[in-house]
Amino acid sequence: MTSKEMRLVYRDFLAEHSHATERLAVLEADLSSSMATNKLEELFGKRYVNVGIMEAEMMGVAAGLSLLGYKPYIHTFGPFASRRVFDQVFLSLGYAQLDATIIGSDAGVSAEMNGGTHMPFEDLGLMRLIPQATVFEVSDDIQFKAVLEQTLTLKGLTYIRTIRKAPQRIYPENQDFTKGFCQLRDGQDVTIVASGIMVAEALKVADLLEKEGISAAVIDLFRIKPLPEELKGILLGKPVLTAENHNQIGGLGSALAEYLSEENNCPLRRIGVKERFGQVGQMSYLMEEYGLTAQHLADETLDFINTK
Repeated sequence: MTSKEMRLVYRDFLAEHSHATERLAVLEADLSSSMATNKLEELFGKRYVNVGIMEAEMMGVAAGLSLLGYKPYIHTFGPFASRRVFDQVFLSLGYAQLDATIIGSDAGVSAEMNGGTHMPFEDLGLMRLIPQATVFEVSDDIQFKAVLEQTLTLKGLTYIRTIRKAPQRIYPENQDFTKGFCQLRDGQDVTIVASGIMVAEALKVADLLEKEGISAAVIDLFRIKPLPEELKGILLGKPVLTAENHNQIGGLGSALAEYLSEENNCPLRRIGVKERFGQVGQMSYLMEEYGLTAQHLADETLDFINTK
């Protein structure tokens, strides 16, 4: 099934609400053409602000707009939305308890040819540290649109991690995303919890494991903070393997390790980027290089089950 580019999902969401929600504001830092928002100035007028390559200033402008009653939507690449501006986000938006939604695009290896300086493997970890922040990583275009709709009524700081291009379609149009996670497969032997582009890989892993006689459940955990309360009851009682296009430290795996740390019947193994910086490369090469392919995950799962 053909999916829609994530940047077009974002652009169309903003365009759709440009008049219906007159307090919406759009902020860019010289990447409007990369995210397809460059034509939105015609719709938003003075509520569209391109600050240039000044991401910290963009967060300050967003804070000012929020204080005036606007609901700012802020986009830049993930590394610039998190590590480059962390103190500004933490204080001007988080500590000030202001409403704002930050879109961090080019998640992990999807940065591809932009290389190591533009390849965020740590943004989820940074954003999870901000008290009371809501943190998402979306896996397809249907889910991204639904999460964006949720942000219209969410209070405080929200961070959404996404790719820019077309994802592999996972969900039907009428999927319910209110719980913060979706169970895509049932399974008795192991549960694979993934987010972002790794959800599609996790589904492939389940197919590979089925050939080995292993029944694997697959969960798309797209709301990484706060974690859904009912998730624990689903995970307890069998091994859990996490898969993320992010550093093993700070992201999805860390969140679940903390969540399950006081339980004694839920062994956990985390799969992600291991103490590495980003690099230039095509997606297929980078997935192999960082051990994020379905085959690598399947091998890790089999080893995990056999040694737990």
